[in-house]
Amino acid sequence: MKVRIDGTTKEVRTIWREGQTIRLIDQRKLPHRFEITTLEDHVETAGAIMDMVMRGAGAIGVAGGYGMAQAALEAIDRDLPEFERYLLEAAERLRSTRPTAANLFHAIERCLDASSTGTVAERVEAVLSEADAIAEDDLEASRQMGVLGNELIDDEVRILTHCNAGALAFIDYGTALSPIRLAHRQGKKIHVFVDETRPRCQGARLTAWELEQEGIPYSLIVDNAAGFFMRRGEVDMVIVGADRIAANGDVANKIGTYEKAVLAHENEIPFYVAAPRMTFDLTCKDGESIEIEERSPQEIVGMWGVDDTRNPSRILIASEGTAVRNPAFDVTPAKYVTAFITERGILSPPFSESIKLTFGEADIS
Repeated sequence: MKVRIDGTTKEVRTIWREGQTIRLIDQRKLPHRFEITTLEDHVETAGAIMDMVMRGAGAIGVAGGYGMAQAALEAIDRDLPEFERYLLEAAERLRSTRPTAANLFHAIERCLDASSTGTVAERVEAVLSEADAIAEDDLEASRQMGVLGNELIDDEVRILTHCNAGALAFIDYGTALSPIRLAHRQGKKIHVFVDETRPRCQGARLTAWELEQEGIPYSLIVDNAAGFFMRRGEVDMVIVGADRIAANGDVANKIGTYEKAVLAHENEIPFYVAAPRMTFDLTCKDGESIEIEERSPQEIVGMWGVDDTRNPSRILIASEGTAVRNPAFDVTPAKYVTAFITERGILSPPFSESIKLTFGEADIS
């Protein structure tokens, strides 16, 4: 990902491992401050996932794998039964952070499978290798989704996004933003409508920031304006990411995605979901089986930003004690999805067949 820091453009990954420590962009500080933070152990990593220091299906999955690597290194001097117990406890702690994101669970299972045989030292090395492989798989999948998704983008196209499914949500490139990046770099004239994405405003804070870094033309809009621009014929396609995709093609993604899909359907606008194999959950029959995370009421009643002097500030926008419901995700039925953009191809309906054909259960579990 290209980042301009003090007048210099640098290539930076969202998250990476340095031995037992994890280094990552603190996404809570963007777009006003760019900071790299360090996580020293798997407990800190679990807390960072829960507190959304990093967020996005891919980044959460990579963080989960790195957290398992940290746990393995923390237990390297224990005997085998204690090592196994410690790793299982770490896995449970990491799983409990964000229940909707499939990538997190797949990453943890991959690391547990890698730790199943050998001496303690051999198992530690296997977990480290698997965690690094998960990160590289994420990077390559994001890049390939850009290549394949770019084929769907014509010149002079206006694209609506929701939430942040860019490089910040993965290691680099992203899912929904990966085809957009490539289309821009190839000289296609595109314009991106960026939903603000309440309540944490990942569109306003993160997607707009990423597009700004790359010089991609965009307009930030309030969430409720998407239908206005669609009805006026100013949106040609919608591309979003996903946090979990069921075997039948139902999609769990950031709250508000369902509304955008219905609006796109009503206005005959193609609605694409970009996601790697790690986001597909063939053990999940349909969207009704997906656990939807509900988060703190504080995300709704207040907002964080900077004041006129650029100092961090939080303000209340509703009175203290206001009754709140705060689901972080919703489910978009498969019937509203035009196609899935994956690293293995564009999947078309019927999704129960194309998903199974492309991602057999043994391949992603």
